[in-house]
Amino acid sequence: MSFLFKKKKEERVTRILFATDMHGSEGVWRKFLNASAMLKVDVAICGGDLTGKMIVPVVERKNGKYTYYHLKKTHTVDQSELEKATKDIKGIGYYPYITNESEYEEMTKNPKKVDEVFHKVMLSTIKDWLDLIPQKVSNETRVVVCPGNDDRFPVDEVVNNHKHVINGEGKVIEVDEKHEMVSCGWVNPSPWKTAREEEEEKLEERLEKYISQLKNVESAIFNFHAPPYQTKLDEAPLLDKDLNLVIRSGSVVMVPVGSKAVRKMIEKYQPFLGLHGHIHESSGSMKIGKTYCVNPGSEYAEGILRAFLIEFKGNEISRLQRIEG
Repeated sequence: MSFLFKKKKEERVTRILFATDMHGSEGVWRKFLNASAMLKVDVAICGGDLTGKMIVPVVERKNGKYTYYHLKKTHTVDQSELEKATKDIKGIGYYPYITNESEYEEMTKNPKKVDEVFHKVMLSTIKDWLDLIPQKVSNETRVVVCPGNDDRFPVDEVVNNHKHVINGEGKVIEVDEKHEMVSCGWVNPSPWKTAREEEEEKLEERLEKYISQLKNVESAIFNFHAPPYQTKLDEAPLLDKDLNLVIRSGSVVMVPVGSKAVRKMIEKYQPFLGLHGHIHESSGSMKIGKTYCVNPGSEYAEGILRAFLIEFKGNEISRLQRIEG
């Protein structure tokens, strides 16, 4: 008598690249896409805070020169130097805005005009970034972004309407046959009062709602922008009531500022992987129970990409490598 044994289908290795907190630095975004292509990842994930914080007006003067104030210094360039100047401004996460003397004068007098210009430049820049995806990354790599607490809500519309990227917020995304990912860009309250903040109780309700969509939470990936509370992934400088650094014995005081709701969800559900950001100073990896959690940190102002390359087969992580460059 002979027996036929069906050969078990071998699980494939899945490779993801995770980065976060680019804050308008086009150089870091380009490096993220280039690294995703070079490493041939299955999914490239940007975990939040895509947009910059301010515009830098580059004013055309009557003599044909351009002037702008950048890094505490007034610069004057001619037409031939304009491209390099705007590239330098973009490199640290600011938005160059070429304008004339009349509009610039209006901007100095009217804060609403400044906000209007910022809004327009912010959205056009995000679209330009997303347009780079098919130029830099093959069709075999899916790109997922999840707007973070610093990203204004109109950013979602640009991401949702772009065919080369997936907005992860609140969605379940199948990373491979076994692993689903759910994403949340909202965070617990901060001193900065940014767009996507809410009390821990509300954040917990949101996370529970998102998690409830998963088929198998134990093999899931939680892409939550806020890091879990009281871990080495959430330490930031302590600030006084005027938002100045608190220094004691010559050193900046560091305190945990992560989310208690995020930590509670990880401890409760023990997902396969936790992807976090938000706190730039606290890069690293650690385990909470069975869950591997990472925070790449951010050096966007220096134009440095910080990311984690993660490879896994089934529920076994074979590579957890920090990428920096």
